[in-house]
Amino acid sequence: MNVEPPIQAKLLDLAAVDAELTRIEHRRKVLPEQQEVRRLEEERTARKDAAVKVEILIDDLDRDIRKLETEIDGVRKREQRDRGMLDGGGVGAKQLSELQHELTSLERRRTVLEDDLLEVMERREAAAADHQHAGANLSKAEADLADAQRLRDQAVADLDVAAERCARDREGLLTAFPADLLAIYDRQRAQHGVGAALLQARRCGACRIELDRGEISRITQTPPETVVRCPECGAILVRTKQSGL
Repeated sequence: MNVEPPIQAKLLDLAAVDAELTRIEHRRKVLPEQQEVRRLEEERTARKDAAVKVEILIDDLDRDIRKLETEIDGVRKREQRDRGMLDGGGVGAKQLSELQHELTSLERRRTVLEDDLLEVMERREAAAADHQHAGANLSKAEADLADAQRLRDQAVADLDVAAERCARDREGLLTAFPADLLAIYDRQRAQHGVGAALLQARRCGACRIELDRGEISRITQTPPETVVRCPECGAILVRTKQSGL
């Protein structure tokens, strides 16, 4: 294929734009701001799980408190009933003894229940403090995540602007090339990442391999308008004064 040397030289401009597009897409995939967002999302999830765990514990403790309060109330009512019967008189000696024994048992039971209630209420107070701490941690994690998402979105927007600029530059360059040359370039770029590169000091600018003397001699004898390609990677080799031929 024959293409005028100035047009071949423009392939370097196209390759530079495509290289920048490749760098932009790579940066988009490994964006540090996005990695920070992912880390903070995991941290927020962990903080939220911790807060929910404490909420579940508080619900369980509240249920235990209600149950104990109900039992204590029931015991007190039985105590009041028995004392009412004792104070009212009219009970036989056997029933009197049974009521006194039952009152003693009820008092012991109430004392145990009240001790249990106190313990559960103390645990509930500690859990409430843990819940407040967990809520503060969750709020901070959400605020940190929001800041990271803002920085991520700003970084993505900057990449979008750069990509759009490169796309416009690329469109402006494409009109300079014959369709068949552009087809070779695009196919080579799709397969190997670089479509064209400068031949400089006997070295291919695409694969960075130094060509042997026989290949350099062949290229030197090839007319300037003839498109040559790297025998190693297949990239279009652009010859300029820097090529040292």
